[in-house]
Amino acid sequence: MSEESRKGQLDLGINRTPEKDRNFHLGGRSFYFFDFDDNIAFLTTPLILFHKENRSEVLLSSGDFAQHHQAIGKSGIFADYEMDFCDVTGTFRNFRDLDISEVEKLNGKKQIFVQDVAEALGYPDFQWKGPSWECFYHATFNQRPLSVITARGHHPETLKEGIKVFVKNKVLPLEPNYLSVYPVSHKATRVALGDLALAEGTAELKQRAIRASVEKAIELYGYNPHHRFGMSDDDPKNIQLIAEEMTRLKARFPEMSFFMIETQHGNFIKHEVKKGGLSGEKFENLSQLSFFEEDRRKS
Repeated sequence: MSEESRKGQLDLGINRTPEKDRNFHLGGRSFYFFDFDDNIAFLTTPLILFHKENRSEVLLSSGDFAQHHQAIGKSGIFADYEMDFCDVTGTFRNFRDLDISEVEKLNGKKQIFVQDVAEALGYPDFQWKGPSWECFYHATFNQRPLSVITARGHHPETLKEGIKVFVKNKVLPLEPNYLSVYPVSHKATRVALGDLALAEGTAELKQRAIRASVEKAIELYGYNPHHRFGMSDDDPKNIQLIAEEMTRLKARFPEMSFFMIETQHGNFIKHEVKKGGLSGEKFENLSQLSFFEEDRRKS
């Protein structure tokens, strides 16, 4: 069998057996929350900074932006640059949906996110698979309730269409069992999260999305003290506020379990949120690590 065929069989889960939730016998479910960029996958979608004087543009990867955005316009290598928040021409224009006509759709034009996912699959796996890819695959293969909580501003259906590209290209066996999809820069999504004035920052909106996803999980799957929730993210500010929100959720639902995975700088730190604070454990990689099903069979 060729290497390509063997890889395809593994990606489709042919050599895997579906596994029940760790707490299935107790009625508990495992809920997975993922940031997309630099967690599920690395895409080439650039952000744009503008020189304060001549408006020349500098392109940044999402990873570089996550590390430098708090210093932009203030200090460091991007002290002379600034962000522009126009959805059409500004810094995040590639992270928003295009206005595509019906004729263009018929001619095969896709949203930028969908194009970028397809383009990423033309590269070797190690270049596009993010540090949480195996967890994402595990959750999808076993149909765990899954949420995508991202700073992008696409319509939720655009995100689903992009993820469907993984399925069409046979690197994901089926579509996720979506609990929720929250692109927190999407205006309608922001309003749905209670940001009526469109004034909240990304990290704060991610907090709201986590809270809403936990509440939806309990609404759909019932209250059970054995439910387990986990989220991965790479942005330092997001990580801090995710920890704060999960601490509040732990106080609200003390019998349930909450986990956070840091995936920044190539490190993988798994925190469990406890009543007394966070307990962290560092891993070399997450290739075979589920968020919180440590005793699952390694495949």
